[in-house]
Amino acid sequence: MATNLALDPDLIDHALKVSGEKTKKAAVTRALEEYIARRSQKRLIDLMGKLQWNESFDYKAERSRR
Repeated sequence: MATNLALDPDLIDHALKVSGEKTKKAAVTRALEEYIARRSQKRLIDLMGKLQWNESFDYKAERSRR
């Protein structure tokens, strides 16, 4: 999908340097992937302490193959 964006050239140059990517497209794609991964992790962290666990659940038994 072609998209035109007005991006800060200094940010793009910095992204190219720190990412090691060879193209602007690759650098922006990697940045978006990492942004999405970070946000997804943050949502999981936000759930800490909010979930109720069943103390009798034997998670090790669930790991075994049947």
